[in-house]
Amino acid sequence: MYIGIDVGTSTVKAAAFDSDGRELAVEARPVALALHGGHVEQDMEEVYAAVVGVLDALTARIAEPVELAGLTGQGDGVWLVDAAGRPVRPAASWMDGRAHELLDQWLADGTFETVFRRTGSAMFPGCPGPLLAWFDRYEPAALDAAATALYCKDMVFRRLTGAPATTDVSDASMPFLDPRTRTYDNRVVELLGLTHRRGLLAPIGDPIATAEAREGLPPGTRLANGPYDLPSCALGAGVTAPGDGLLIVGTCLASLVATTDLDLKGEPAGLYISTDRPGHWLRAMPAMVGTAALDWVLTTTGVGHEEVDALLAETPPGANGVRVLPYFAPSGERAPFVEPRLRAELTGVCLESTKADLVRATCEGIGFAARHCLQAAGLTGSLAVCGGGTRSPAWMRLLADVLGRPLRVVEGEVGARGAVLAAAERFGAALDAAAWTEPTAVVEPDAARAAYYANLYEDHLARLAQARDRTRA
Repeated sequence: MYIGIDVGTSTVKAAAFDSDGRELAVEARPVALALHGGHVEQDMEEVYAAVVGVLDALTARIAEPVELAGLTGQGDGVWLVDAAGRPVRPAASWMDGRAHELLDQWLADGTFETVFRRTGSAMFPGCPGPLLAWFDRYEPAALDAAATALYCKDMVFRRLTGAPATTDVSDASMPFLDPRTRTYDNRVVELLGLTHRRGLLAPIGDPIATAEAREGLPPGTRLANGPYDLPSCALGAGVTAPGDGLLIVGTCLASLVATTDLDLKGEPAGLYISTDRPGHWLRAMPAMVGTAALDWVLTTTGVGHEEVDALLAETPPGANGVRVLPYFAPSGERAPFVEPRLRAELTGVCLESTKADLVRATCEGIGFAARHCLQAAGLTGSLAVCGGGTRSPAWMRLLADVLGRPLRVVEGEVGARGAVLAAAERFGAALDAAAWTEPTAVVEPDAARAAYYANLYEDHLARLAQARDRTRA
């Protein structure tokens, strides 16, 4: 048995696989997000307890010995811990918006662009640079009490194993890592006013560094602290060849394209995620909101998730003129552009508009945002898709039409699967990656609908440009 652990933003999961990559069982626990005044935080003890809980439940269900385990989880944010790995304060989530004024300042004075040109990272309010600078200015006692500013999976790994506090090159990619040297860029640290806090940055561990679990898994289980959830999903979906891409239709709408070309001259947006293979990156455009936008619309209209497919069938492409710009995050948008104050817009609604129109317009808007991100990331090859959105066949057909290309649908716990594959490579275990990442379906676009959506996409871009202009006014 092989176990993958995925510490998500709202759900912690552990999945068991056999040696051929078949998913044997999954255990999941919800974890809470505390939202107040633009601050989005998580209780680290609750998150860690959920990890131990899902592992205890999973290993109790399956009697097979555990060959190895891999760990992944949400990226960005700031998870401050003391020398023993214990929380100093609640974690600031990647969804946090408290640092938007600092980011506005850096956008205006050129710091934002300078950092991108050096690291390939377009900062957003919920990434460690702005958050650490905010804490340094407004809550310095928390930084004084901390030994390390970790990322989510690193906090869990530290607690599960007792290993020294480290991170990997994928999590370190935003925003301090020089992607060429794979070390922290001290000039970037200086530009963000954090030189005196340099010691808080987690040491970047050797990609093959592993440890033995102390709880939640059988004693002595080999556990690898793998890449964070975006690159883990790319591994789990088989996206490793340059030009191939992955769309994650989850809480975050993430577009990733594998590349060996490091181009820091384009529009500052997204980031280059370093991988375990030097000279190989993922060009990432992780838009802030994916399924969370649809969740908000469903909750507001009193519609259940099980009704989505039927509602999509009730209204035609174009949603009878209803349009949604799906920028619902409190911290604005970060890909394929950065606008901390951008907000969602719903237009074209009249008394004749239906819930089905609102749902379809939201799904279409998310699709247009994905198309924008994938184009900016340089997609030229095949496209895989994973995440909670794949559970809706109607939405997958709509996405194929909006994107105008076939979708390799990879279902199940793709991030956990990728964490296992990363662990297997680090431990030298022989697993057939092609078999592990075989798509469950391929959804082809309808030519007529794809042509219709190509025109509607241009309208989406025009409306987005107007909204960005209003944001800056």
